[in-house]
Amino acid sequence: MDSKRPEPRGRVALWIERVAAIMLGLVTVIIFISAIGRYLFNSPLPDAFDISRLTLAVAIVWGLASVAYRGSHIKVDLLAHAVRPGIRRWLDIVAWLVLLIFTTGLVWKIGERVVSQFPGGESTMDLRLPHWPFLGAIVLGLIAALVMTSIRIWRIWRHGEDLESYEKIDEEHLHE
Repeated sequence: MDSKRPEPRGRVALWIERVAAIMLGLVTVIIFISAIGRYLFNSPLPDAFDISRLTLAVAIVWGLASVAYRGSHIKVDLLAHAVRPGIRRWLDIVAWLVLLIFTTGLVWKIGERVVSQFPGGESTMDLRLPHWPFLGAIVLGLIAALVMTSIRIWRIWRHGEDLESYEKIDEEHLHE
């Protein structure tokens, strides 16, 4: 079996996807254990709600970073398919620039929140776990999304790529 290693950007994207998958799996385990504890033993997992919602937020932003690289999200291309390829390319660039600006705003605002939470801000109710590590992981995921979105914009502008090349399942990565 011929196994080709993905290019460095692809390897980074795989690690980003793994972080998102681990966080999503952790949310599932926390909710499952808490439900079993609540209904079978009348003792839910302490702070299951807070921990699961914060962990889910981490999973979502790391998933955003993956989407920023692969472009494998739900999209409606009614306008894009009605115009010439050159105009479509500029529409893609503008759309990705809007995402880049939006993500930059999120990094700025959530980054401010991490800085304000660090010296002893909010914590969970039962275990008194601080929120700032979760918020820090969210900011790291958003920074990864900024980097991956920038790479996507560069690839569209420089190489004329579009999202169609990322629509198919990459068979070689399914077996890793």
